[in-house]
Amino acid sequence: MKTPLPTPYSEKKDEKLTPSQPSPAEVTKNQTDSSTIETPLPTPYSEKKDEKLTPSQPSPAELTKNQTDSSTIETPLPTPYSEKKDEELTPSQPSPAELTKNQTDSSKTKTPLPIPSQKPTINSTKPQNNFLDAKTLTPWEKKQIRGIYLSRYYITNNANEKTIRERVRYYKKQGFNTIIHGVWGNGCTMYKSEVMEQILGAKSCPNKFNEQWLVWLIDEAHKQGMEVHAYFEKGIKIDENSPIFDLAIRRKWIVPGVDKTYDKIEHYVLDVEMEEVANFFTNILVEFVKKYPNIDAVQWDDYLGYHAELPGKVDRTVNLTNFTQRMIKEMKKANNSVSFDICHHNPYWAKKYFAADWEKWSVDRVFIQVYNDENFQEELNYVKKYDGIAISDKQLHRLQELVNDSNINSVLVFPVLEKPESAASRVKSAL
Repeated sequence: MKTPLPTPYSEKKDEKLTPSQPSPAEVTKNQTDSSTIETPLPTPYSEKKDEKLTPSQPSPAELTKNQTDSSTIETPLPTPYSEKKDEELTPSQPSPAELTKNQTDSSKTKTPLPIPSQKPTINSTKPQNNFLDAKTLTPWEKKQIRGIYLSRYYITNNANEKTIRERVRYYKKQGFNTIIHGVWGNGCTMYKSEVMEQILGAKSCPNKFNEQWLVWLIDEAHKQGMEVHAYFEKGIKIDENSPIFDLAIRRKWIVPGVDKTYDKIEHYVLDVEMEEVANFFTNILVEFVKKYPNIDAVQWDDYLGYHAELPGKVDRTVNLTNFTQRMIKEMKKANNSVSFDICHHNPYWAKKYFAADWEKWSVDRVFIQVYNDENFQEELNYVKKYDGIAISDKQLHRLQELVNDSNINSVLVFPVLEKPESAASRVKSAL
């Protein structure tokens, strides 16, 4: 960035998710406490070794250097999905690499201060606070949303009703009031979808989930006074292992070029300027909020954006804004009680480097990703203007500072180092 990007959250090895923003993110490590959760955790859905890389956020110089006219670029088509080995055909458990996006040399990166006169255009909503008596609330319990992310493959594989309900109660015991669980990623759903079947010929991503998993999760969370937010991981980006990769190539759904926002992690961006692609995402979202009418919110992350280094000097900002506004409008028509949230980079970086002018999207809540410790204090200037902050479990040493700041409304924790149960336990111990 001319004002350099903060370290993306790393898809990760050392550092993840980016300038203020999953992304997220996608992750699982560590194990449950058997004394509190009797049913053993399902094995993560095949974590890829080659994704455990440490991507780095491109520097501002790199963002503006050597950009060529797309008319002179012949972008080689990625290898068709069908040519991959059999073992690659099933989307794997997202590795910490996909959930953690590394960053540029943070010693040279500075986050610009927000302009005081700017006012957020967010339609904030206030979730319940677990029926706790305000007089007895601790600083942590006073946060509107105390959320933890669970990767889309975390609960779905082989988990029975007992396991799912026990896990919900476990997170409640650790002090969380919101579970942010993946329901979409890499171009397919983690639930049975008629829209998916019409497009792909299959109703969901390959997995071993129980069809009722999300119903049980939502039901138990509401019994515990908690909320469930559906996490649309990876947004409009896919990789070569996506079940819709071949389809996207055949129908020319992919924006020319390879998105290398994060070092050694290659994504292909679906072109939402195409009516067919825009309708696909809109229909998926509308179907979801109708199928699960009691879901509290949906959340998208920094993968709802176009990387600035894609070939050609094409400004996709307006078209991305139009697409997102339309998608939100249709979702609200279908189920107005569901909050549409994003967890993204701060507005300066999001717009300049990802064509994501989210202040014009009319979203309900915004959480700023702050996975870069070097820019942490500068990023807090943005966090305090919006609905909260997302940090990784590598930053729990920051937790007390965030909890004690009454200007920070909500805190979301993205497990990267270990499995969510262990991260949740460490959060409780850190307070």
